[in-house]
Amino acid sequence: MNTNAIRLPAQLKPGDRVRFVSPASPVQKGDIDAKVLEDLGLQVEYGAHVYDVDDTLDYLAGSDEDRLADINEALRDPGIKAIIATRGGKGAYRIADGLDFAAARKYPKLLIGFSEITILHMALLKHCGLASIHGAPWDAEGFGRTSAESFVKAVMTTDPIGVRATTDEHTHVLTTQGKAKGILIGGNQDSIATGAGWVLPDFDRAILLIEAFNMRLGHIDRQLTMLMKTGIIQNVVGVAIGQYTECGSATDPTTNVRCTEIDILRDRFGKLGVPILGGLPIGHGKNPIAVPIGTMATLDADAGTLTIAPAVK
Repeated sequence: MNTNAIRLPAQLKPGDRVRFVSPASPVQKGDIDAKVLEDLGLQVEYGAHVYDVDDTLDYLAGSDEDRLADINEALRDPGIKAIIATRGGKGAYRIADGLDFAAARKYPKLLIGFSEITILHMALLKHCGLASIHGAPWDAEGFGRTSAESFVKAVMTTDPIGVRATTDEHTHVLTTQGKAKGILIGGNQDSIATGAGWVLPDFDRAILLIEAFNMRLGHIDRQLTMLMKTGIIQNVVGVAIGQYTECGSATDPTTNVRCTEIDILRDRFGKLGVPILGGLPIGHGKNPIAVPIGTMATLDADAGTLTIAPAVK
């Protein structure tokens, strides 16, 4: 991806309007704690359908049309400075190609979210070159002080974001050697794979960021193999591996399988021949760090660090 084509939204400041939307699965009233955001001086608003539940497919936060309408209304409003997804889950893939990309180019603003929201990050990066924020851990009580501080830094300052690998994350054993520099692109593995062929930006010369939640061994293997065989990630310059939470199985008693997701990740990514940095606290696990997507990053496997340019100006 051409670094000159990247659009950076303005950093958030007190008085800015931000809006919650539910592009994927539903959230119950009372589950959105906006007090921390309000304490930062932000004016918090809510999409018209933020609490909807679809009548038939009740894993969706209302109809496709209504979920899309909420996010497009926010994209078209020049006064909204950030769009915050209430949660991930399922369903954002159903509306990703319907985003108002012209409005996103005209009024660049932050999209904040992770997990299923990855596919919306990818769509905006592909069609608009719009940088965004993976992760929404603003609540120190729920995510931890370090996570909350990373969120404030990512959205309200123009400081680079530094993430250090930790042995607390079991993916740290995947770390190899070397350094790489490129645009950081990615997020949730399932969402990346779902977007293959229709909504993914160009990963060539990029650093792949990848994390996952609740995926079985075959699922992980099939998706990564598809991303490699199609050439989508074949020319990345590095791989940054976050949290693979509740994934795999140490032993499958029905088939006597004893490998784990770590074995699959090592096998698949090892074929790329690029520096790999595992153990990053990014994703669905404990103390996740909010990080920019779509900006230049430096992966240093030797030092165990990932340094990312800000997503805001």
